[in-house]
Amino acid sequence: MNITLLGYMGSGKSTVGKSLANSLQLDFIDLDEYISAQEKKSIHEIFSEYGEIYFRKKENFYLKELLEEDHRVLSLGGGTPVYHNNMNLINKRSLSFYLKMNPSELALRLSNEKEHRPLISHLEDEDLLEFIAKHLFERSPFYELSTYKIQVKQKNPNELCDEIIDLLQLEK
Repeated sequence: MNITLLGYMGSGKSTVGKSLANSLQLDFIDLDEYISAQEKKSIHEIFSEYGEIYFRKKENFYLKELLEEDHRVLSLGGGTPVYHNNMNLINKRSLSFYLKMNPSELALRLSNEKEHRPLISHLEDEDLLEFIAKHLFERSPFYELSTYKIQVKQKNPNELCDEIIDLLQLEK
């Protein structure tokens, strides 16, 4: 079985995923990094050169490929669960964990990372909260289909890992 982490950008999927994989002695794969390596282009370049439809098709292709193997912790891009019936695939081949944060918490976190996030790099700080709230409203129905929902709140990555490991113990 695989473990899949999903949620909005900035929710800690990659940080928690690396720590969780290390704790469980599993491989960690960040889907966006995997796509970039396979396509030999950054996600930003793929979007710019080929558009979102092309990217979402490749994302689905590589997600299927990665979920064919077991014993991995997989961190998804924020939009991955929304397209191509990906949530059905994710829940069929893994235990999924939604790292849940409210728009205000995300805006606070992401305001310092905008230059590294192509989707929000063009936004002024005062527009960030509204942008995130709108996106979360659209994506939440997909995120909520995850096996488990984890409230991130003020928890550090180690606390989140411990919470996920406790939930994994219940699955045995």
